Amino acid sequence: MELRVQDVGEQGLLKRVQAFCPSAIVGDDAAVLPTEPGKSLVVTSDVLVDGVHFSDRTTPPESAGWRAAAANLSDLAAMGASPSGITVGLGLPGEVSVSWVERLYQGMTSCLQRYDTAIVGGDICRSPVITVSITAFGQVDPTRVIRRSMAQPGDAIVVTGYHGSSRAGLELLLNPDVEPELEGRDLLIRTHQYPHARLDVLPPFPCAGMDSSDGFADAVLQICRASRVGARLDRQRISIHPALRNWVSPEQAMQWALYGGEDFELVLCLPEDLAQELVERLGEGSAIVGTITSAQTIQLIDSTGTHPDESLTLNRGFQHFQGS
Repeated sequence: MELRVQDVGEQGLLKRVQAFCPSAIVGDDAAVLPTEPGKSLVVTSDVLVDGVHFSDRTTPPESAGWRAAAANLSDLAAMGASPSGITVGLGLPGEVSVSWVERLYQGMTSCLQRYDTAIVGGDICRSPVITVSITAFGQVDPTRVIRRSMAQPGDAIVVTGYHGSSRAGLELLLNPDVEPELEGRDLLIRTHQYPHARLDVLPPFPCAGMDSSDGFADAVLQICRASRVGARLDRQRISIHPALRNWVSPEQAMQWALYGGEDFELVLCLPEDLAQELVERLGEGSAIVGTITSAQTIQLIDSTGTHPDESLTLNRGFQHFQGS
């Protein structure tokens, strides 16, 4: 019989999960993390709930752990910060297997190791539903903070990678009999299950931006709202992976790119010359997709004239409690 959380108890489980943490940091009532001179501390938190953010149907525990860590690291990247560590608050029903918890932590640590980051503490409690609450800490040069409110008319809008791939991967996981021979199928699924935070971007200058975890359209709308500006986006420039273009209609691919979410790319607004340099450095998938305007409306245009102009709104992306 598989060992369950209620069989080992709180202290027994804590002993097991502490094996995933650096022994020199964990073990006291709080972690002590050094900060460098001239740096600002950046803190972000996310709560992920079984059945809302992950499920056994689409995310094995390693993937759930990886995605939980990546979501928080992405928030740090969206501020221009480098990660220092994370803490994990875990709510668990007693009947959850110990191996499930260990695999969850293995997924988190596998993601964090890519960025030389560690789990530095946390808490565990009994809960009727599995809940993973992560707080991530990072450091940033205060002169290089990325903020949503800094976009200026004339700025180029840059995406750091493809959009729509995570939503496509989720669709394939929910419908495993669909397109079994699709070229790039495994890539789309892996994009959904094991996303990468764009900590490789971190531009060496202040700019406006945020991550696209809630969708590309949502990111542009949030930036424009905070900066009190508008935007013109060219649908022909929006980066969509060839595997997705070859699978669904152009209209479906565009909807997933705009509103699908969980691609964890960055959307940045910066002067044209700096934008060109950034896109050249980042390479495949990155692109200049539009321009910030003073009109305070967000328009999706088609430079080929095939589609009519379209206004983007927050109503079509994922929002908690929408329709509840």
